[in-house]
Amino acid sequence: MKKINKFNRRKILLGASALTTAGLLISCKENIKGGTPSNPESASSISKNIMQLRMATTWPKNFPGVGTTAEKVAEAITKASDGRLEIKVYGSGEMVPAYEVFDAVRQGTVEMGHGWPGYWISKNPGLAYFGGIPGGLSPSEQSAWIMHGGGQKLWEELLEPYGIQPFQAGIVQSEMFGWYKKTLNSLEDLQGLKIRMAGLPNEILNRMGATAVNIPGGEVMSSFQSGVVDAVEWGGPWMDLAFGFPKIAKICYGPGIHSPGSMNEMLINKQLFNNLPNDLKEIIRISANNVNNDSYNEYINRNAISYQIIVKEHDVKFKILPLDIMKEFLKVAKEVVQDNAEKDPAAMKIHLNYQDFLKKAIDITKYQELGYLNAREMANNG
Repeated sequence: MKKINKFNRRKILLGASALTTAGLLISCKENIKGGTPSNPESASSISKNIMQLRMATTWPKNFPGVGTTAEKVAEAITKASDGRLEIKVYGSGEMVPAYEVFDAVRQGTVEMGHGWPGYWISKNPGLAYFGGIPGGLSPSEQSAWIMHGGGQKLWEELLEPYGIQPFQAGIVQSEMFGWYKKTLNSLEDLQGLKIRMAGLPNEILNRMGATAVNIPGGEVMSSFQSGVVDAVEWGGPWMDLAFGFPKIAKICYGPGIHSPGSMNEMLINKQLFNNLPNDLKEIIRISANNVNNDSYNEYINRNAISYQIIVKEHDVKFKILPLDIMKEFLKVAKEVVQDNAEKDPAAMKIHLNYQDFLKKAIDITKYQELGYLNAREMANNG
């Protein structure tokens, strides 16, 4: 069948009368593998040089941190494009379920998505690296790998067969390991615990004798409250306070060795993106990167404030994970990461690039950030 150009650039920009909203949707139907918007009447419209796009997210609507970052990306693109691109953000379940966002963008059910790459490792194991891996890069290192270490190119190559254009859009300050109702004194205390995590960390926990449970954000609090899970991890003090975890558990463990450099993504249907003019492509790229950097700064500020509230108003004890748990977790993490990479040649290519960048970062960080943080801790503790 002859390929039909889904999003003709001139018609998108000039709003030619021949290309009505219905025409655009019919073109989508004929060209995006896997389906069309189930509700054509509410799909993208073109009016007076304005293109209206929908962004489905894996987060509860406007949830502090991840949800508000999605809104900021949409607002930044709309503002920088002088209104030529209007993006409406939908929370988890409003347009599609949380774990169907990737396919929704791929199939054209929505034009854009915002989520975490680690949710999609069943599509390709190489996607784990773009969300941050256990024992991997720190937040600043993760973003540096994407922007300057070859990560963006590898990401685009990996998602090319899916018809998706990715951008980093929300780097998170290193997370907490999670909230627990009982103290962890040693490795044995993890045995049999049902713990909410996601991505590669799930396999690590399972190999360590715990039971990992993958629950989308909108269901985490209710599952913790009802006892479906014994412990949960989500983000850091800011997001965890918003969820209400301090009302359920009084112990929070760090550091987040399972997800040290967690990074959120903005996904765009590639055919649509390719047919945008260069200035709008650049506006999207720059807006996503700017919000990515801004989100990291906001997390640092909000986490510091929220930590004080959690400790002083909720009587929560923050603790460092027992050494034997950290050692075993990171040991198993290396095995899981290696096993994951070996599942696919493209994943192995990313793995080798990532590990090379990680080694170089480790070699120098001891004299820079890590060295300074250790010195500062030593000075403050007498």
